[in-house]
Amino acid sequence: MSHYDFIVIGAGVIGASVAHHLAALGAKSVLVVDRGTIGAGTTSQSSGLLRTHYSVRQNVELARSSWHAFNNFAAYVDDDEASCGLVKCGYMICAPEGDKLAPLQASLDAQQNMGIEVQLLSRTEARERLPIAHFDDAALIGYEPEAGFADAYLVATGFARSARRRGVKIMENTTVTRLVRDGRRVTGIETSAGTFSCGTLISTQNIWTPELAEWIGVPLPVKPERHTVLALECDGAPYTFSMPAFKDLGSPGMLYFRSYGGSQMLVSEGVVGETLNAPETEQGDISLDYVGEVGAQVAERFPAYEMAGLASSWTGVYDVTPDWNPVLGALGDIEGLTVGFGFSGHGFKLSPGIGKILAQHALGQTTDVSLAPYSLDRFASGALLVGKYGSGAVS
Repeated sequence: MSHYDFIVIGAGVIGASVAHHLAALGAKSVLVVDRGTIGAGTTSQSSGLLRTHYSVRQNVELARSSWHAFNNFAAYVDDDEASCGLVKCGYMICAPEGDKLAPLQASLDAQQNMGIEVQLLSRTEARERLPIAHFDDAALIGYEPEAGFADAYLVATGFARSARRRGVKIMENTTVTRLVRDGRRVTGIETSAGTFSCGTLISTQNIWTPELAEWIGVPLPVKPERHTVLALECDGAPYTFSMPAFKDLGSPGMLYFRSYGGSQMLVSEGVVGETLNAPETEQGDISLDYVGEVGAQVAERFPAYEMAGLASSWTGVYDVTPDWNPVLGALGDIEGLTVGFGFSGHGFKLSPGIGKILAQHALGQTTDVSLAPYSLDRFASGALLVGKYGSGAVS
């Protein structure tokens, strides 16, 4: 039986980040196993938005630390050839009069108090930055000039490449079938490629976390939820790379938008999606009724897009917890186990910061951001990390 000091389950963007950070922080014996290939699961379905705007303060801290990595990715992974595909176009968010206005103001104030550059725009200034939209109903508009979007698959493979250069072994197409335990301590894993022992196991199993719950006999509140992404194209009103990503809190679906392909618009909802009976990443059906419903919301903000065509579409799956925020760190009295699951649609945005604090925790180091608010215990105690905007991926 081969032994490793650390074993990571999952080679998506979170698991790859954990592996990179473990090695960068000095771990010498690390194994990563994944049922598929690096970044090929839910990571490959990400729409890639990057922002520090959250209504949960701890998420802002993680997003801020992650932004440094995205903004300096080649240096961060010590690879001149590495790229995260960053497009620094800015991020705009607006709310009309109503129940989203006070939460937006509070969130923008919190960002500014933390030293993050956030501007308040007039409707005219917003239109100058995003001329294909109208802002007649906007009561408050925030703008984060340093935000944008990137490529989640490039980030996952970049972290994995860095980990391998530092001696990490990554086994793809290897399925974990159960944990090896000595009482309440996790001591290894059984897989389709054999049994491996470890000092510490880090689970980043995403939508497959219910498997972990069965192995350890502890209920874990996470469910797979499918969301749809549309790419629209409108002659005469291209959504170019120079235009900011945009969050519309006034739309029923709390839609978000960004440029896609240099002219197309990528759009998706930020509200509760379709709960799946079992974890899977297969593409789901997208009805014409759904396309029409979202298209009508798009046209309310982008009038020219009333005649837009559907260029492409896909579905992605979130690992969602009851408060739409992750569980990070230890699980009760189970020793030798660190977890990260339930990212609820914002795992990619936080992946560098999450990977680092999970690695720090596994190494017994002080974490850059406290894991206490992200504890599993919060669901029993009622200390939930519910975002000010309600259920959804804004958090």
